[in-house]
Amino acid sequence: MNRQAKGKTPRRPKKPSSNEKDPVGVYCRVRPLGAEDKECCIEVISSTTIQLHAPEGFKTNRNGEYKETQYSFKKVFGVSVSQMELFEHVAKVLVDDLIRGKNGLLFTYGVTGSGKTFTMTGSPGQGGLLPRSLDMIFNSIGAYQAKRYVFKTDEKNGMEVQSEVDALLERQRQENNMCIPKATPSRQRLDPEIADMIKPEEAYKADGIDEDSCYSIFVSYIEIYNNYIYDLLEETQEDAIKPKPPQSKILREDQNHNMYVAGCMEVEVKSAEEAFQVFWRGQKKRKVANTRLNRESSRSHSVFIIKLAQAPLDADGDNILQDKNQITVSQLCLVDLAGSERTGRTGAEGTRIREAGNINQSLLNLRTCIEILRENQMCGTNKMVPYRDSKITHLFKNYFDGEGKVRMVVCVNPKADDYEETLLVMRFAEMTQEVEVARPVDRPICGFTPGRRHRNQAFKEELSRKLEERGGPVDKGDNTDVSSVINHLVYTLPPLPSSELSDPHDDVTLPRLIEALQNRHRIRQMMTEEYNKSMLQDLDNNFISKDNFIHEQNAKLAEKDKIIQNNKAEIERLEKKNRMQEHKIDILQKTTKIYEDDKRSLQQELETREQRLQRELSEKRRMEQRMHGVVSDTQFKWEKECKRRVNAMQLEMQNKLWVKDEKLKQLKAIVTESKTPGRPDPPPRQTQPKRPSREERGGGQAVQFTDIETLKQDRKRKSSEGAPANGDRSDGAWTDVETRCSVAMEMRAGSNMGPGYEHHGITKRRKP
Repeated sequence: MNRQAKGKTPRRPKKPSSNEKDPVGVYCRVRPLGAEDKECCIEVISSTTIQLHAPEGFKTNRNGEYKETQYSFKKVFGVSVSQMELFEHVAKVLVDDLIRGKNGLLFTYGVTGSGKTFTMTGSPGQGGLLPRSLDMIFNSIGAYQAKRYVFKTDEKNGMEVQSEVDALLERQRQENNMCIPKATPSRQRLDPEIADMIKPEEAYKADGIDEDSCYSIFVSYIEIYNNYIYDLLEETQEDAIKPKPPQSKILREDQNHNMYVAGCMEVEVKSAEEAFQVFWRGQKKRKVANTRLNRESSRSHSVFIIKLAQAPLDADGDNILQDKNQITVSQLCLVDLAGSERTGRTGAEGTRIREAGNINQSLLNLRTCIEILRENQMCGTNKMVPYRDSKITHLFKNYFDGEGKVRMVVCVNPKADDYEETLLVMRFAEMTQEVEVARPVDRPICGFTPGRRHRNQAFKEELSRKLEERGGPVDKGDNTDVSSVINHLVYTLPPLPSSELSDPHDDVTLPRLIEALQNRHRIRQMMTEEYNKSMLQDLDNNFISKDNFIHEQNAKLAEKDKIIQNNKAEIERLEKKNRMQEHKIDILQKTTKIYEDDKRSLQQELETREQRLQRELSEKRRMEQRMHGVVSDTQFKWEKECKRRVNAMQLEMQNKLWVKDEKLKQLKAIVTESKTPGRPDPPPRQTQPKRPSREERGGGQAVQFTDIETLKQDRKRKSSEGAPANGDRSDGAWTDVETRCSVAMEMRAGSNMGPGYEHHGITKRRKP
C-alpha cells in the first residue's frame, strides 16, 4: 500500500526582475520665508544643491564655530518655482509609467509646516501634484475609456472583465440604488475649494497611448492614524445619539505577493473632476489639528491610490478581450506624510502627544528601513528589513523591492527655528538617494495586430458612407451589426442595364452591358480580395495567438516538469529526513521513559520529604506555643517578685530616711548646745510628743515626720580673732562640725567615716 503524499506549501514564484536599477529620485522644495520670520538658514546654491548654515546663537562645533553644510539633490526647486514646473519634473514620468502598466510611488517628507500638503494638493488656481496627475491621466485616456462597470474589482487586489450586457445591468442596478451620479458632475456644481485647480493651458497629455486597449480608473483614499489604517471613502451611517468609531483596516498579500488594504473602497471615476471630488470628500475626514507651528497640522499619513486597469481589444478591435490574464493593473500611490515634530515646540498635550509620538515612530521606522536597504546594497549584507514594524513601510515594501519607481519630495522651511529638524531631514534625504530600486519590467504584448481600433472605426465609417450613397439603412450607433451590413453590400451589386436589342446597328446596349458586367466583376473581385485579406489576417492572428499560446504552454510545461523534478528530489530528501527523525523519536522516547521513571521516584521522595517537613513544622508550632506559655508564666512571676522587692526596698529606704532625719535633728540640738558659753545643767527630760505613725506591711509601725529643720552654723577657726588660747579651753577644742557630728552620732572622738573625721580634743570627765 502506497503512503499518501503530504500536502506541501508551494514555493513563492520568482518575479521577473531586471538587472538594471535606478536610485530613488529625491527632490527638494524650499518654502518661502514667512512674514514674521526674520532669519533664514537655507540658501539655494544651484539647481541641485542647497546650503544650510546655523542661525545666530547655535553652535554646531565644540570650538564654538559655525558650520555650513551642503546637500545635493536630483533637482532643487526654489521659492519661485510654480506647481506646473514641479509636476513636470517630478510626477509626469510616474504618470507616463502608470499608463504603460508600471507602478509608481511619490511621497512628500519634511518637518511640520514645511508645505507638504500644499505640494501634494495645492490650492484653487495652483493645483498640486495630485490634481495634475489626475488631469493628465484623463487627458490621455479619455477617448479610450471603457464603460462603467466593464472592469470590476475582485476584492483581492485584482480585476475582472464583464461583458457589456452584465456591465449595463450592474450600472442600472447601481443607478436605481442611487450609489453613483447618473452624469459626471460639471464644474459649476463642484466644491469652490476644488474648482478650477488647473488652468486649461497647463494641461498635460501622455504620448504613445496604446489605442488598442480600453482603460478604467479606480481611486481609493486611506489614512494611517496612530499606526491604524482607516478608509476615508467608506460610507458610514452617522448616529448623532451614539456615534460609532470608524473600523480600522488590515493589510493583506495578494497572489502576486503585493500588499493591499483589505476591504478598502475603490471608486471608479470617469473624469478628473469626479476623481478630485472623491478625493476632497475623503480629505474632509482626515485628522488635522491646530498646533503652535501649523494651523492645520496633519495628524496622520494619507495615501491616495490611483489604480489603472487596461485590457486589449479582441482581433476585430470592437470589444474588450474577455481574458483575465490579459488585464494589466498598475497603480500610482501619492503619499502625504505627516511632519515630524517636537512636543516642546508644538505645545502638544494629551492626545496630541500620543499622535506626535506615533508620527515620529513611523518616520523613524521608515528611516531604519532605508538605512538597512542602503547597507545591504553597499556592503553586500543580507539583513532583514523591518517593514512590518510600521504600517506605512509594510504597505509599500513591494516598491522598495523593485515593483515600481520611487520618488520623494523633501519640503523644507528656511526659517531659523526649524534648523535642527531640517538638518535631520537633509541627512535622511541624502541617505535615501543612495538606495537603488530595481527597474520594473515592461508588460507583455498580447500578440494581436496593432491598429485594430482604428481599422474597425475606418471600416464602420466606410460602410456607413456606402450605405448612405445607396440609400440603405444607416446605423451610426455603437451596436451596428457589421456582418449584416457586409451581406447587404454583397447582395446589392449594381443592377444590370437593359440588354434588349431592337436594332442590329445598336452600338450602345452591348458596350453598356459589358461595362456593367466588368464593374460587377471588379467589385466582386475587390470584395473577394478584401475577404481573403481579412481571412488571412484572421488566420495570421489566430496562428500567432495559437503559437503564443503553445509557447506559453510549453514554458509552463517545462516549468511544471522542473517543479516535478524538484518535488521528487524534495520528496526523497524529506523521506530520508523522515527516517532520521523517526530514529531520533525512538531514542527520545526511550530517554523520555527513563526521565519519567526518575521523575516519579524523585516525586515520591519529594512528597515524603514534604510530609516530614509538615510534621516538623507542626511540632515546631506546638513547641513555640508551649514555650510561649512558659515564658509568659515566668515573666509574670518575676514581675510580681520584682514589684514585691521594690516595695520592700522602698519601705526600707523610707525608714532609713526617717532615722537619718531624727539623727539630724538631734545633731542640730547638739550644735545649738555647743554654742552656749558655759555648760549649764541639762534641762529636765521631757517626753517627746507623739508623732503620727503608720502601719507597715510587715505588721510594725513607722514614725512619720511632719516637719524638716535645716541646721546652720558659723564655724570659727583657730586663726580667727578673739579665739581663746589652748590653755583657756575648759571643755576641749572642737575642730570642726564633722568631728562634733561624729561624737554626737558615734559617742566617741573620730569615726570610721573617713580619714577627715578625726578628733584630738581633751577627754571629758565623767561624773562620779
